[in-house]
Amino acid sequence: MFDELRGREAAFPEAEYAERQARARVAVRTAGHEGLIVTGPENIYWLTGRQTAGYFAFQALVVPVEGDPVLLVRQLELPGAVANTWLDKIVAYQDGEDPEALLATLLKEIGLSRPALELDGWFVSPLMVARIVAALGVGDLPDGSKIIPPLRMIKSPAELDAIRAAAVYAEAGLSAGIVACAAGASENTIAAAMLSAATAAGSETMAMEPLVSSGPRSGLPHMTWRRRMLETGDAVFLELAGSHARYHAALMRTVWIGQPPQEAGRMMDCALRALDAALAAIRPGVACEVPHRAAQVVIDAAGFEAAFRKRIGYSMGVAFAPDWGEGAVLSLFEGTSTVIRPGMVFHLPATLRSYGHFTVGASETVIVTQDGAMPLSSLPRPITVR
Repeated sequence: MFDELRGREAAFPEAEYAERQARARVAVRTAGHEGLIVTGPENIYWLTGRQTAGYFAFQALVVPVEGDPVLLVRQLELPGAVANTWLDKIVAYQDGEDPEALLATLLKEIGLSRPALELDGWFVSPLMVARIVAALGVGDLPDGSKIIPPLRMIKSPAELDAIRAAAVYAEAGLSAGIVACAAGASENTIAAAMLSAATAAGSETMAMEPLVSSGPRSGLPHMTWRRRMLETGDAVFLELAGSHARYHAALMRTVWIGQPPQEAGRMMDCALRALDAALAAIRPGVACEVPHRAAQVVIDAAGFEAAFRKRIGYSMGVAFAPDWGEGAVLSLFEGTSTVIRPGMVFHLPATLRSYGHFTVGASETVIVTQDGAMPLSSLPRPITVR
């Protein structure tokens, strides 16, 4: 019915997805399963190009070890799913129908009796899992949540191009936000400037809203704009991600209205040295915990360990709300032994907080090359005084 739409809105050529699907089949077979039911929107997108604002409705991608993937979506989403993917078979359920029953029928048609299921996701509730299991008539389904994410760690050339484009959008947005900071301006005005500039530069929908907070609010993590008017003496925390074909690059900077106090200056100096240490430690062949340790040593030596207490970075790539990062895929943190390799992408937010008073720091999104970390922004890192 919608054959003429096939692939019209696809982010990448058909061959890019065919290669990913082939790798996924090998991974499913290696894990000892006959097939995998993919439920995470990021994984479905990575495998097929399927994207929509309507991913709140149940969707599932069935990846058999033998044969082509089959996508199950809500009927309203069918034309968009056809346009965004190169898939030959997409099955739709009507509003009011039970998608788990249709999924069970689909699995029986394919010949899968007990495939693995992605259980570790935000969009498939325990109740839905129970319904799927009941519809299949099996005691349970093995968890396949860890099969696809490792395949996403190293980005293809096409993915890296998308992330580079997203970084350009992020820098445009953050630059505009910095310019908008002034005594008497509101947090809303700054957020509007950031969103407008990033969007005008080319950004698509971001997986998380920009973070804009000022004064005492800036000392609280993950605050968003709330109409507050900036005053002389305020710190301003700014962070956002640009998005290109659902691939994200994030950037964070600190602004001060007037001269920052001495303690804030000391903390900012420490944050920048920690960021430099982490960036210098990123190189192929070292474990992901090494850059974190390098940053932590700098922070601890300066006596600011209580102002940090988090990982130094996380993977970036495909993202859907509510998170712009791939932190569940890979972290730069203590205990993460995964080896860093060329083609990985990380966001490193080096922030120090005086909780309830201010936050200072800067971040970079970097691509790992044979020579180390390549930052994607040229925006100055020190505190911008306005």
